[in-house]
Amino acid sequence: MEKLQLTASDIQKNTGGICEPFEMNIRDPEMVSKAFDQIQKKFGKDPDVLVNNAAGNFIMATERLSANAYGTIIDIVLKGTMNVTTELGRRCIKNKAGAAITSITANYARAGGPFVIPSAISKAGVETMTKSLATEWSKYGLRFNAVSPGPIPTKGAFGRLFTGEMGDAEDLIRTRNPAGRSGTPEEVANLVAFVSSDHMSFLNGVIIDLDGGQQHMHHGSHMGEFLHEMDQKAWDETENLIRGRTGKEKL
Repeated sequence: MEKLQLTASDIQKNTGGICEPFEMNIRDPEMVSKAFDQIQKKFGKDPDVLVNNAAGNFIMATERLSANAYGTIIDIVLKGTMNVTTELGRRCIKNKAGAAITSITANYARAGGPFVIPSAISKAGVETMTKSLATEWSKYGLRFNAVSPGPIPTKGAFGRLFTGEMGDAEDLIRTRNPAGRSGTPEEVANLVAFVSSDHMSFLNGVIIDLDGGQQHMHHGSHMGEFLHEMDQKAWDETENLIRGRTGKEKL
């Protein structure tokens, strides 16, 4: 909760707005429901905008994944997103209140994601949820869209997806993206804000790629063909590196 409070403080300082953090484990439906109760109590209403940004991912040869490793990612990204989305949806339906739900996905949800199978499965499920609920719940004033970003360099994400340093990862991306660069968090935030706003009230059931055109190259992947050439020793080194960065004893 301390990190959330620090982040909220920075947001308020930089924007002059109000940012109130609420803690929940999205894998636990009961905790999700309690968090929505707290939001309702604090603001007197349920949210009218929801951004599903749950993430969990790392590169690994699929045959080396434990059931716990891929189960955890699916629980966070797919089940967690479903838990939060359906909790808000039920409340909106009951109270006859509309809302915009925008989910963050990935281009490998459609193109396929070798070496990131658990995330690819989960993000594909989120995109299917988006399109399905866009038709089922539109009559309740709920609309569902998704933004599918290309590579956005952050320490948390890239530390699990690349074995090298941040600068090396960004150099690799520049050579594999038509735009010759990676995206920025601000670009994603701007698009999500626009898609979620009343200016786009007729937009529903759409997956928007924000990747500099990368989905039209290399099957949408920014991971690099070199992963197919890694031997067991290289994967051992990769696994140890990711463990060190994530603090996990095993994947």
